[in-house]
Amino acid sequence: MIEKLDMFIALAREQHFGRAAEACGVTQPSLSAAIKQLEDQLGVMLVHRGSRFQGLTPEGQRVLDWSRQIVGDVRTMKEEMRTARQGLSGNLRLAVIPTALTLVSDLTADFASRHPNVRFTIWSRTSGEILKMLENLQIDAGLTYLDNEPLGRVTSVPIYAERYALVLRRDHPLAGEPQVKWAQLRDLPLALLTPDMQNRRIINEHLTAVGVEAQPQIEASSLIVLTSHVLAGGWATILPQKGAEVFLENPDLTAIPLIAPEASHRIGLIAPHREPHTPVLAALLDQARSLSDQLKQR
Repeated sequence: MIEKLDMFIALAREQHFGRAAEACGVTQPSLSAAIKQLEDQLGVMLVHRGSRFQGLTPEGQRVLDWSRQIVGDVRTMKEEMRTARQGLSGNLRLAVIPTALTLVSDLTADFASRHPNVRFTIWSRTSGEILKMLENLQIDAGLTYLDNEPLGRVTSVPIYAERYALVLRRDHPLAGEPQVKWAQLRDLPLALLTPDMQNRRIINEHLTAVGVEAQPQIEASSLIVLTSHVLAGGWATILPQKGAEVFLENPDLTAIPLIAPEASHRIGLIAPHREPHTPVLAALLDQARSLSDQLKQR
């Protein structure tokens, strides 16, 4: 039954029988047969059938909710039993918004030194993708925004507040200013994250609030791409002060705090709202709380 529920979750996620079968490591006929057997066992139709996947039935959507809960609980039970035998071990899957990628090592490095049998797989994803991956059991936790957009039922640990700075070359006319107002960015050639990123939506909101329309000449999903264009000359970018630190090791770059408003948005670790959590995930949540305390003292 658990394997069939896992396949059903994959089908709902991929919305394609072939891709779902590939994700589960089985043939498409095997996956189709498993879904049909699940329907027979439950006595309801789960999937609208045609020449291709046409969505879940209302009963299928309800079964999907139960499937995620049941499969998640079974995985948690297995992890807890493994920890009882071997101590903390296994692979922690973590998705991180791009602006927090420079912080993630603060969370994982100390944890890894304390628990050497735990491995990390880390992806860079948008905040929306992180929530979907968490819901579909593709990741164990995410590092993302906590305030701006609905998170649903998750366990969250606030870690730090993201504040913003204008990142420039040191030879830029604004580079000597102690602070820059958001309204001063009106005619500045900007390189910004793509609109699917929550950071970009936040920046758009702050610019709009002071009557500035965001019309960047460069859009990218990578902070490295943005800062490389700043270094090439002619552009500026807006980065979280914490996220900019690693790039400011380059002596040709500087970051000027943005004010009016002095905006801040909370970043934290989110995990499925499930009790108990796996021992490894519970330890990671504790690590996030410890990191939060450390950052407050700096």
